[in-house]
Amino acid sequence: MRYTDNKVQELKIAYIGGGSRGWAWKLMSDLALEPALSGTVYLYDIDHEAAKSNEIIGNRIHTIEGGRDNFVYKTADTLAEAAANADFVIISILPGTFDEMEVDVHAPEEYGIYQSVGDTAGPGGTIRALRCLPMIEKIAHAVAEHCPDAWVINYTNPMSMCMRMLYRVFPKIKAFGCCHEVFGTQRFLAQVVTEELGIEEVLREDIKVNVVGINHFTWLTDAHYRNADIYPLYRQYCEKHWADGIPVSEEIKKCWMNYFRSEEKVKMDLFLRFGVIAAAGDRHLAEFCPGAWYLKNPETVAKWGFNLTPVHWRKQDLASRLEKSSRLCSGEEVFALAPSGEEGVQQMKAILGLGDLVTNVNLPNRGQIPNLPFDAVVETNARFTSDDVRPVFAGNVPQNVVGLMAATVANQENTVAAVLERNLDRAFVSFLHDPLMTVGIEDARTLYQKMLKGTEKYLGDYQK
Repeated sequence: MRYTDNKVQELKIAYIGGGSRGWAWKLMSDLALEPALSGTVYLYDIDHEAAKSNEIIGNRIHTIEGGRDNFVYKTADTLAEAAANADFVIISILPGTFDEMEVDVHAPEEYGIYQSVGDTAGPGGTIRALRCLPMIEKIAHAVAEHCPDAWVINYTNPMSMCMRMLYRVFPKIKAFGCCHEVFGTQRFLAQVVTEELGIEEVLREDIKVNVVGINHFTWLTDAHYRNADIYPLYRQYCEKHWADGIPVSEEIKKCWMNYFRSEEKVKMDLFLRFGVIAAAGDRHLAEFCPGAWYLKNPETVAKWGFNLTPVHWRKQDLASRLEKSSRLCSGEEVFALAPSGEEGVQQMKAILGLGDLVTNVNLPNRGQIPNLPFDAVVETNARFTSDDVRPVFAGNVPQNVVGLMAATVANQENTVAAVLERNLDRAFVSFLHDPLMTVGIEDARTLYQKMLKGTEKYLGDYQK
């Protein structure tokens, strides 16, 4: 890379999972809107044709209104080619297909176990980790061999376990994990400020928060808008809206097939129970709590104002995105340039010395949360500056919620160790101890075997 006039040129970005029809397009848009950066993005994906499609789409951006030719897109034939001398490595992979995820999410329903997402926690999170973490292990080895000084940005779930694997395999790796769940809570708190103080047009970035916890089960021990403490405002808001949930637009009310709708009732209930602001979407928060609380059955889920996300919808959505990819490649549809709302490009700029940034990321615990295990991956704010990402001391997870979190941290640590050993018996311990597992040991073992069968083609080197 080369610096000239507050710009960085000749960057090399390796995008692992470069055939993505979601995250990759977001990155392309954000890069095209950033005049300070230019270079080459190498797209690597086991689905080579998907990466080739994104190469075509990316290289057409300069032809549309507002587009720039600051980045060139190339498809890499191998992981090594993509990683060689990269400045940044972005990981955004789907571990397996939605056929495997369908088993992850829906097989437990035969035993009365419901999951609203199934990619991080719950029995589905454990099984997903078994096929995902060996892929992450391979990527970590590639970084160590081909670009040991690169900064690695991970978007893949299960986030905490992916990050833990990266650091277990290559302890000197410079990696952090990004998740936008806290952003959504900041937007929600901006609505609270508007209602309680009558201040219009409050931006997410204006809500300053202290983040503690683990990915998808994060909490805010401090939240301010300018000089206003949001905590007492939030209590007033929750007491008014907890029973009925936040107002939902008429359009959303009519669309019960909107699987991402949320009335924020889980978030508000957790605050009224524990006195701490939960900072992830209700669909994720529910999966870290005992199953009887919010996920006992579909009727309970409906009562709490959110939805289960069935994998058949994900398959339909993928088919729609494949059609869109085809239209973008052919020129039938024009790529829409718009900020994604993600912070990856801002983070890269800060690391390259083009300004500082403070935001929430996932990193090994080196003391930023004293009452969670050392080296376990935690989510807190971190300061981004020239070639440095340094976690901010966040303090303890409040005592009244740390117990909910500690069991999951222990399970995550055990699952990563089980994958490194390729030991399915050890992984079963994590599966069995998950808070959503409400069945006896024998039923749990039967379910585990069924779910392993559903993902067996990714388990070839595990001990039987």
